[in-house]
Amino acid sequence: MTQTAIITGGAGGMGLATAKILGSDHRVVIADLDQQRLDTAVAELAAGGIEAASAVCDITDRASVERLLDEAERGGHHVRAVVHAAGISPQMGSAERVARINGTGTVNVTRAFLARAAEGDVLVNVASTAGHGLPKILIPFGSFRLAETDPAAFERAIVRRARVAGRKLHSGIAYGISKAFVLWYTRSQAVAFGKRGARIVSVSPGSFDTAMGRLEENHGAAEFLKVSAIKRFGKPEEIAAVLAFCAGSAPGYLTGVDILVDGGARAGAEFRKRPGVTP
Repeated sequence: MTQTAIITGGAGGMGLATAKILGSDHRVVIADLDQQRLDTAVAELAAGGIEAASAVCDITDRASVERLLDEAERGGHHVRAVVHAAGISPQMGSAERVARINGTGTVNVTRAFLARAAEGDVLVNVASTAGHGLPKILIPFGSFRLAETDPAAFERAIVRRARVAGRKLHSGIAYGISKAFVLWYTRSQAVAFGKRGARIVSVSPGSFDTAMGRLEENHGAAEFLKVSAIKRFGKPEEIAAVLAFCAGSAPGYLTGVDILVDGGARAGAEFRKRPGVTP
């Protein structure tokens, strides 16, 4: 039985970089909304000697996610790992769209994979350093529990809370809340995954040199560099190395936690005001 890894958002950026690593010992299936981008990515992977398939998938549609898993399993393949890298940043959509894709999309992927998970399997959810930075008073933790039972109400709760600031900030606040949800939801599912002998972790990237990262460069991403320990954008290959490690079989005791990969931005922000410390 061939071991398969699915990468959502796998047609570019950190998703494609992760596929290049996991493809060394997995059959990879990359998922995206755009077939043309998928075809280009599959050709790039094939040129590197990596067996890859592709599937168009809308993560906000549970049925579409189920079809993705069905297609990946066709022919006797077993989906051992899912790296859920699909998502949008504040400049890519409204607060409503951010909540639906980053929040409900993560629930759909998680629930669909959990139903099939077996011993040694793993889900890696991509969160964000933004999920760590919001004041807790802005995060509607009580409404997070609605994500599985009433996704519309869950999304509305995020959007309402995002409206505490001016319109220009709505998507940004919704993004931070949606990624705080990914952190919370990943922790909340650890026991359920553990009962199946499987793992679930999240990884929180900081500012990375991807198309999405550069889109946010003048909207806050570059500001992190002022306090970061490493004063540059991260490379896609650097975050992919962490995602692929988490999705591998070696860290078998790693579950229910988040790994922050932000170049030391939060550490720099925390300690920059100490005497003798220069930003």
